[in-house]
Amino acid sequence: MLPSTDFLAGKCGLVVGVANRHSIAADCARAFHAAGADIALTYQSETAKDFVRPVADAVAPDLFLPLDMRDPQQLDAVFDAITARWGRLDFVLHSIAYCPREDLHGRVVDCSQEGFGTAMDISVHSLIRLAKRAEPLMTNGGTILTVSYQGAERVVDHYNIMGPVKAALEAVARYLSVELGPKNIRVNALSPGPLETRAASGIAHFDELIDEAKRHAPLHRLTTIDEVGAMAACLVSDFARSVSGNTAYIDGGHHVV
Repeated sequence: MLPSTDFLAGKCGLVVGVANRHSIAADCARAFHAAGADIALTYQSETAKDFVRPVADAVAPDLFLPLDMRDPQQLDAVFDAITARWGRLDFVLHSIAYCPREDLHGRVVDCSQEGFGTAMDISVHSLIRLAKRAEPLMTNGGTILTVSYQGAERVVDHYNIMGPVKAALEAVARYLSVELGPKNIRVNALSPGPLETRAASGIAHFDELIDEAKRHAPLHRLTTIDEVGAMAACLVSDFARSVSGNTAYIDGGHHVV
């Protein structure tokens, strides 16, 4: 975890995608908070709220609101609340991915049209929807982060349709970085190595991915979730004010092997 040096003091950000205290987004939120940022935190549903509550207790968000990205009224309500509370926004973390189970576990060639559309909408177009609403609030510039995986660049066994989906996500991040750059809005993707999160638990043979990463990464260890949070905090800070359109790997060097 980054030291509590308040290098994000005075900044306010939205964190979307916390499923529980072990989520990537959860540790990013903790890193933002430790560095002095004010946080708006969302939860997907009333059922999910109980799992997100421990994260909210840890980061003391200014706003703690429901957000199902498939519901435009909830999305509008979140940004209305941000506008009323802060009148601006400095950063957004998008950490959302979903694919119907039967399509996630099948071959790419067998993926249904409906499953592909659902995965692309929730995992990729949701970033566009967030960016569109964040843009007018980032009056002094800002940062948008999303979360990818190396399956976007190379074939990873059992990652299946989420590989093409993450590839689309990274492409969208690059295009957004160009379109929003004139407003000093930076857009980057985080690409952690395998992490034992709720999302990862849905991937078949995930233990094999873990073992492979340990064997082949130059550092010969897994990335820790707090290391991902530290990178996220750095990227939304002024330390990274010239970094945009990048995919930041936090994987012990595994992506080069």
